Amino acid sequence: MAGATPKLIKELREKSGAGMLDCKKALNECDGDLEKAMQHLREAGLSKAAKKSGNLAAEGLVSILVNDENTKATMTELNSQTDFVAKNENFINLTKEITAHVQATGVSETSELMTTTINGTTFEEYLNGKIATIGENLVARKMVTISTDNGVVNGYVHMGKVGVILAATCDEAKKTEVTDLLKKVAMHAASMKPTVISYKDLDVDFIESENKAIIADIEKENEELVRLGKPLKNIPEFVSATQLTDEAIAAAEARMKEELIAEGKPEKIIPNILKGKIARWIEDNSQLDKTHALLSQTYVMDDSKTVEQAIAEVDATAQIVEYVRFELGDGIEKKEEDFAAEVAAQMGK
Repeated sequence: MAGATPKLIKELREKSGAGMLDCKKALNECDGDLEKAMQHLREAGLSKAAKKSGNLAAEGLVSILVNDENTKATMTELNSQTDFVAKNENFINLTKEITAHVQATGVSETSELMTTTINGTTFEEYLNGKIATIGENLVARKMVTISTDNGVVNGYVHMGKVGVILAATCDEAKKTEVTDLLKKVAMHAASMKPTVISYKDLDVDFIESENKAIIADIEKENEELVRLGKPLKNIPEFVSATQLTDEAIAAAEARMKEELIAEGKPEKIIPNILKGKIARWIEDNSQLDKTHALLSQTYVMDDSKTVEQAIAEVDATAQIVEYVRFELGDGIEKKEEDFAAEVAAQMGK
């Protein structure tokens, strides 16, 4: 039987996900027998799996699985070494299989996942087999499952790079509407990157630190605006609604009232003017919330309202109780590669 031919190499590469040179070598050694070449790649790859595991895996896919009842959602991040492999159909199917397995087993850590059984073998052996045929290190790095007994869950993945899952309690009669809304809110969160659900969840030390930083940034901007002869930005006293106590709001209102009286405003219209000024003051003094708190952010689907207001319009009783966002490769330190040198090194193997 003939050895490697372009057609066989292409077929073996599509079937195995292995590199072109590896496929060519396997076919030549197996006299063009496709099945034997597949087994050869697997056996050869298994012996290389330990070496592959040292290679940096910072590409890959984020995958989400939501059950039919919209009561459980699982999100995983499976990493590969290259974006090329991440786009391979075998890899895409692998992420789906692993996500389903994570949901079925309920594991939440890689160490737990490795000891589970899948397709009659341990997950570690199963993954090593995939490393063998795909030809790159693969890492099931992150996984999470959220569920609810008195509400709904939903999620969204953007281009396999960013994933968000959410859980919300809601009125039984509004489950369908809230489920649809959660998909849109997940899309919003994928784009706007909130770090917490509510401003009440922000860390006190973080707020204090950002308070100083935001004020310093605005003061710096104002220096440039002075130079350009443009209107200056208001410098806030605070940056989060958590800091806006009744005393702080009352003090701000008293100052504004004194200013209006000094300007000669008629007493009877001052209360109406104050309402607008206080609303603007609260907005100016809660900038951090709009950056970090999901519910306080301006809703990307309708910038006339916040996310919290958008939810209330669908179901006034609905409350988001869980929010998880994955961004592919987040926290992995990537090293710069000389692509030409990498290709040359591969060709020399």
